[in-house]
Amino acid sequence: MPVSALVFRDWLQELAPGRSAADVCRQSGVKRSTLAQQMVRGKVTETTVVAIARAYGENPVLGLAHFTPYTDLARGTAAPTDGELLSQVATPRLLEELLVRGGGSPVLPPVPSAAPVTHTGLECTTCEADVRHWVDAIDDGDLRQRVSEAAGIAPQNLSAQLRANRLSPELAVSTAREAGVGLCNGLVVTGLVTATEAGWPHASCELAVKRLPTAELAFMASERLGELGRGLRRQTIDERAALRVWEHLG
Repeated sequence: MPVSALVFRDWLQELAPGRSAADVCRQSGVKRSTLAQQMVRGKVTETTVVAIARAYGENPVLGLAHFTPYTDLARGTAAPTDGELLSQVATPRLLEELLVRGGGSPVLPPVPSAAPVTHTGLECTTCEADVRHWVDAIDDGDLRQRVSEAAGIAPQNLSAQLRANRLSPELAVSTAREAGVGLCNGLVVTGLVTATEAGWPHASCELAVKRLPTAELAFMASERLGELGRGLRRQTIDERAALRVWEHLG
């Protein structure tokens, strides 16, 4: 949910006193027209807040914490569980690890010893932000229903966002809150803030893969492959149906 433009103006004056809107936009990369439109509408997007906070050296998590509904964000920082970390590991990396443990590959990809360069995302070449897998990893059975009720959103609308593998920042935080995990973790998996900004330990996803028992690794890889196969099958069916329509139309 976009934040209040009035609160944003006060925050910006504290963060960058004396700076004009043109200066702020130039420094943050936010288009001047975009910021102007948001201010006129009275609602500033979370993406804008994050970009400006980064530009002026403030952790975006602390920046967002100035606004409703993110006021408890900084207090809700907690290390991700192994389930959360593994949900963000790309399927090829799981398969590679399985091959390594089975003797099919002699070399493991090295874990970087230096801190990664900060950029939007999980900051890991073997990871990919995945909202749906994250929700599955923290779901205790009725999480989706609780999130729908807490956020006042229809279950079918929440399901539609998850099918598209996305969540709004507000819903991501609400989901983390209902699941009892770190509130910032939802913002990491949506790509709004980086793992480093949320306080995730360096190389945490890769280390979670290393800790995973081989049997569980095999089961997770199998589930991912099955999911991939079902998706490809649906895609093939849709493509064939579209082709038949074009053939019928001549």
